[in-house]
Amino acid sequence: MLVEIISGRYRPLEPDLVETSVGNIPDIFYMKCMYPRLNGLGFFHGLIGQYQKLGRDTMKKFWLVLGAIILLGAAGCSSGGDSNNEAGLEKVTFVLDWTPNTNHTGIYVADEEGYFEEEGLDVEIVMPGEAGADQTVASGQADFGVSYQESITEARVQDIPLVSIAAVIQHNTSGLAAPVEKGIQSPKDFAGKTYGGWGAPVEEAVLDALMKQEGESVSDVEIINIGNTDFFTAVERDVDFAWIYYAWTGIEAELRGEEIDMIYLNEYSDKLDYYTPVISTSEKMIEENPETVEKFLAAVSRGYQFAIDNPADAANILIESVPDLDAELVKASQEWLSPRYQDEASRWGEQSAAVWQNYADFMYENDLLERELEADKAFTNQFLPE
Repeated sequence: MLVEIISGRYRPLEPDLVETSVGNIPDIFYMKCMYPRLNGLGFFHGLIGQYQKLGRDTMKKFWLVLGAIILLGAAGCSSGGDSNNEAGLEKVTFVLDWTPNTNHTGIYVADEEGYFEEEGLDVEIVMPGEAGADQTVASGQADFGVSYQESITEARVQDIPLVSIAAVIQHNTSGLAAPVEKGIQSPKDFAGKTYGGWGAPVEEAVLDALMKQEGESVSDVEIINIGNTDFFTAVERDVDFAWIYYAWTGIEAELRGEEIDMIYLNEYSDKLDYYTPVISTSEKMIEENPETVEKFLAAVSRGYQFAIDNPADAANILIESVPDLDAELVKASQEWLSPRYQDEASRWGEQSAAVWQNYADFMYENDLLERELEADKAFTNQFLPE
């Protein structure tokens, strides 16, 4: 069932579909958002991966369709900077990438603690539609959203004008995980095993890059698409290892008493230490409403700083905002993640051109991009508070 989630309320929505040369895709003018069926990494990549598997030409058609949607959206349904509520606050829409979790804590803190209101903003937090957060932001249906460096890189090379305006976490906390009984302690152990993913070419490229360092080849790995199957079910039933975020699924494993071996991508290659997730907006929003962008990030930065300084209190705010979440998991995840939001950076949200260039180079070298990324245009630190 499609739903819209605003301040904890659920409302059914009916999707419309657009028939295109690449098949039916969700019409994001009429469909606000749905409760996602895929895991955090898989939500965006699952959609993109299905088209990537059909080849580069088909993938290009997909982005061209999205480009047409953006033009229509700019003409008729942009949501940013042009309306106020009854209290005189500027209405802003923020779209999540997945079910609310500790990657999003700073957003909920900013909302509940009144930081948005102090900046003159009325922020509506919504769930992503089937088209995903990136497409919703790029089309103007949302002003800001949660994205990933890898997806913005893919989008910009296809001339979709998304921009990252803040890194939620300074280092990549994702990696390849397996129950300890699977005997997977390093990339060489992938050989002869089954990997469960979401069907995107980048997965095979990452596996191959890691395995080559230890004299093995991805050709010795069976790769299957596990769709919306959760990690614990998948490794028990279908696969030996999968790609997870430790801050959520890894912590959940700890709480369940299930021992896993975790191979962090950034421990094997600097090029894989990319920003995931990030806060995104569109070039149009930056050009036409820079003050709104600045005010939004001022509030969000305060929210994440609160979570850094007060992980327990921040966890409680997230739990109160989204009562359906597992409170024990939220608290444990927040304790683990809070010090990692900013890490060694001079301020929360800071991004480096080297990080953007490194990962773009990896994608280009592995034939995942049809041309090189202009890294300096994919992100900005301009709107972060000093």
